Amino acid sequence: MHAESRCPDCGPVAPLHVPENIGAEIVASVVDRIQAAQPGQPAVPLWCPWPLPPGWTTTGVAWAGDDRLGVRATAVACAGPEPLGGGPADLVFVAEEPGVGLGARYAGVPGPDAGPELAEALTEPGPGHPGHVGRAGIKVAGHPTPLWLINSLTDRSAYAGEARGLWLYAIAWPASAGHLLAEDVVLHDLVEWMPTELVYGAPSPYLHGKA
Repeated sequence: MHAESRCPDCGPVAPLHVPENIGAEIVASVVDRIQAAQPGQPAVPLWCPWPLPPGWTTTGVAWAGDDRLGVRATAVACAGPEPLGGGPADLVFVAEEPGVGLGARYAGVPGPDAGPELAEALTEPGPGHPGHVGRAGIKVAGHPTPLWLINSLTDRSAYAGEARGLWLYAIAWPASAGHLLAEDVVLHDLVEWMPTELVYGAPSPYLHGKA
């Protein structure tokens, strides 16, 4: 018998909670949960692009944790037109404490986090070298924040970095949708303030593990 949730491959894991639907009331309830779970402590951010890119909608929220440990990771999903081909695209942004593994799960990579891959990225050759791996530059709460490309399943692209002392992941489907991160993307923490102008779309299949 174990008091915590367990994965047969990884051992103890933080249980994932994904509301079936999405809307202002759902997001507000998740924000309330985050704030109530960590009184007096910095809350795990709920990163959402704001303003949303043209034609994009918010399609889901999720959190990982339990009553004992509190909220240890969050995810926000968005969908809209792919920047290159014009077809549908999806993005999931994950904020998590070290060792949770939610971002790695959505990226489709083994292990609890992207630490080993980022160590390689930080020592790689610079621009112009054939071994150079590009990085995305976005703004997080008004601060320029680099994200490095990490290995992922071929149907998606995944970037990882750090914001507010936590892991930050951005996972895009299809892989070419990662080019959106080369544009002027600004992430805002919905825990601090939820824009009333947020537009909501059909629930994301990716948050529900259908990817």
